[in-house]
Amino acid sequence: MRVEYDPKHDLMNIEFLSGVGISESVEREGIIFDYSEEGKIVSIEILDVSKRIDASPLDKIDFAVT
Repeated sequence: MRVEYDPKHDLMNIEFLSGVGISESVEREGIIFDYSEEGKIVSIEILDVSKRIDASPLDKIDFAVT
């Protein structure tokens, strides 16, 4: 899994499956879901991230696996 934030374009990308081709992309209210041919989620892209959160912690993303 890879999480990236692009401050220039104010978008966040969460990639679940690396190197897997995208067969279909579906946008719902500024969130884009990319699916593989098998219907698995490859990645999620969130547009205008800074408008969707209250604080501004995007430069300090904390990721935990529990």
